[in-house]
Amino acid sequence: MVLWEEELAGLVNMWEVPWCFSGDFNIVRFLSERSSVPYYTTGMMDFSDFISENGLVDIPLVGGQFTWSNNQENEIWSRIDQFLLSSDWEDHYPAVSQRRLKRLLSDHFRLLLDCGAPCGDNKCFKFENMWLKSEGFVDKVKSWWGSYLFEGLPSFVLANKLKSLKLDLKKWNEEGFGDIGRKKKELLEGIQELDALAELRGLVQEEKLKKADMSKELENTLLCEEIHWRQKSRALWMKERDRNNRFF
Repeated sequence: MVLWEEELAGLVNMWEVPWCFSGDFNIVRFLSERSSVPYYTTGMMDFSDFISENGLVDIPLVGGQFTWSNNQENEIWSRIDQFLLSSDWEDHYPAVSQRRLKRLLSDHFRLLLDCGAPCGDNKCFKFENMWLKSEGFVDKVKSWWGSYLFEGLPSFVLANKLKSLKLDLKKWNEEGFGDIGRKKKELLEGIQELDALAELRGLVQEEKLKKADMSKELENTLLCEEIHWRQKSRALWMKERDRNNRFF
């Protein structure tokens, strides 16, 4: 408990960088990860809480189910060795996996973390807080999440559902939400054209309604842009009532 809450959790909160923990944790998360555990223990629940609260990902183990055995007559198998990654690790290494290698003279199997080729386009996935301002976004995410069907250990199911959600979010951002800078430019140009018409001859009712809709959309676009830059600057500590234009 002290290791999870004070040692490792303290390190995670110290720097905002991708994290990878590895080693013999001497504990499992699920009953299926040990052959002789009939019920969940306090240590197992504490370990799961540590992983969840710190946004770590327990990626699936390839090549076998367990990583250790006691080599006794009544043999006990367990998965106490593993790699735990922060969720943004996959942004840099999207093909990451952990594989069990052959066991030599040890009670433990050797593990290999295969990161594959690094992300080379500098366009790694980030969840944008401004997406939450898009009408129907939360319902859309719920619908996507419910449509993903995977079978296996809970960690395997979660990891694959998150990968699928990432792909859907990327596609929706490109095709549905759109580029916030281009949208802002188009709206400003459209409103400017209508203002020019208003000075020349006045606007008919249809044009007035169009301008009102564009002004409303521009207001929301500017709010999204502000949220985007605030997130990018990591000024998450600033409260809505404490916003200071000079800071930006």
